[in-house]
Amino acid sequence: MENVRLVILLVEDNLDHAELVIRNLERHRVATSITHVEDGAEAMDYLQHQGKYTDITAHPRPNLILLDLRLPKIDGLTVLQMVKDDESLRSIPIVVLTSSHAEADVNSAYLRRANSYIVKPLDFQKFAQLMNDLGFYWLGWNVNP
Repeated sequence: MENVRLVILLVEDNLDHAELVIRNLERHRVATSITHVEDGAEAMDYLQHQGKYTDITAHPRPNLILLDLRLPKIDGLTVLQMVKDDESLRSIPIVVLTSSHAEADVNSAYLRRANSYIVKPLDFQKFAQLMNDLGFYWLGWNVNP
């Protein structure tokens, strides 16, 4: 996994969940860069290099988006649809990382072309292992376009 640059965009409005994700990804040295945004509108600004995200060097295109579903301003399913409908963004893998087990959410995410759907474990150790496994998969096994 050496010399692999993984830039992650974390879209999560719950600051406790975001901190847990970031801390575990950093602890396992999963990502080169993690940018956290708190709502769907900010995620789209980042991806489209608008607002405070116009500097492409400071805000590089992510190799992976971790996307919560329940977000303010623009909900996660809409962000997912917007990214996958945008020819310049659609190749970015999106992992829905949410607390929702609802079948309707799972189906809606995959209909909008989510690359994966993961329900956040409540147990801290399982969550930590999930972050390690997730990073290893995207760094070690997955081939990005």
